[in-house]
Amino acid sequence: MRECEKIEELFNQLVNSESIPFTNKGERVQVSKKHGVYFINYDNKVLHVGNTVSGKGGLDQRLNDHRSGTSSFRNNYLKPNNFKLDSSFYFKFIEVENSRERMLLQALTIGKLCPAYIGTGVKKSID
Repeated sequence: MRECEKIEELFNQLVNSESIPFTNKGERVQVSKKHGVYFINYDNKVLHVGNTVSGKGGLDQRLNDHRSGTSSFRNNYLKPNNFKLDSSFYFKFIEVENSRERMLLQALTIGKLCPAYIGTGVKKSID
């Protein structure tokens, strides 16, 4: 299978995966310690597409980073728009071991789903 076809297949797996609500305040997200790609949505709008670049806690760690304030998504989009990740926000994810495939899948997903927030380094809220 060509690499492009594999990334397209992974994209289809991601968008067709189960929507999982964020846990309530004080509860940690626990879905996978492996690396992968995810997207967060609210009210049927994709807000953010991310992947796990590093970190021992994999997807669990990265999704919890968005709740604890250690991510640009939280600090530059959620907080200025008075959003708190609670059970009204959902995410989808898939595990992807290969770092190149994770980056390609994240790029494809951003391009196809056009999330409200992309970490560009600009520190302002995005409509």
